Amino acid sequence: MRPPDEPRTGRGADTHEFDAFYAESVGRLIGHLYAMTGDLAEAQDVVQEAFARAWERRTELDLNGAPEAWVRTVAWRLAVSRWRKVRTALAFARRQGPPAPVPPPEPHHVLLVQALRQIPEAQRRAVVLHHLCDLTVEQVAAEVRSPVGTVKAQLSRGRAALARLLSDTELDPRTSRLPEVRHG
Repeated sequence: MRPPDEPRTGRGADTHEFDAFYAESVGRLIGHLYAMTGDLAEAQDVVQEAFARAWERRTELDLNGAPEAWVRTVAWRLAVSRWRKVRTALAFARRQGPPAPVPPPEPHHVLLVQALRQIPEAQRRAVVLHHLCDLTVEQVAAEVRSPVGTVKAQLSRGRAALARLLSDTELDPRTSRLPEVRHG
């Protein structure tokens, strides 16, 4: 920080000067980068990143020099760097070939997910954590930050709701032939 009686040398932007520089030039720089990249969202992203870097260096940034050119150059280099990363990722993906085919979900899985979507979120979460993730009631309570009694009630209500929703389907608890899952 310079003493109040020392004249300004043109070096180092204070917060107000930087804010004014940003407000005056951000739109113009986004326009420049949009013309250079052909992608408005990319232009906005790289200009914002370049301004963030300029902000970090605001004490060294000479607002009487060519700060807009500095920001534009940084933004352009960021855009080029992103293009290179995307190109490398695409080349890697092409070398890997297409992904292996994924079999469709089993009908009982689809039925279960449809039924789970119809019960309240708290009950659904408790049921999934306890029965599908094999967590104990105490572990579920810790994860959802609820008392053990609340989790037990949610499990009971969730199971009852699922039993109603799955009645007369292949997952009907009264007639289901699916293997039983044991919990500790």
